[in-house]
Amino acid sequence: MTAKLALRLDFRSGLPIYIQIANQIQSLLTRGNVEIGEQLPTIRALAEELGVNFNTVARAYRILDKARVISTQQGRGTYITEKPSANTKDQLRHEILESLTQRFIAEAQQMGFSKQEILLVVKDDLKS
Repeated sequence: MTAKLALRLDFRSGLPIYIQIANQIQSLLTRGNVEIGEQLPTIRALAEELGVNFNTVARAYRILDKARVISTQQGRGTYITEKPSANTKDQLRHEILESLTQRFIAEAQQMGFSKQEILLVVKDDLKS
């Protein structure tokens, strides 16, 4: 049976949609809303349901697959394989932080700020 995922995306949060999807699936598993062995919707079905690009869902699934939370079996589907370990949770958190940082730096540089200016502001903000 395919799991029914009640995912809620915030398109204004600044957090990439694929990260939101990966985090929410992990959270559903941690809370017991989906079980080990349960089948997830196909990438296309979930993308359609959420109104997002197929590649966005595929990227979220790749993150979860890399973290060994899910397993995609050609022709059979995608299944929950295990509850995320503390290490997996840390890995996903790191991915989120890295994505946010890269996005912030890219936007700041597009606005004409130098790496040095960005670094100084970040250091000052982290002090407070």
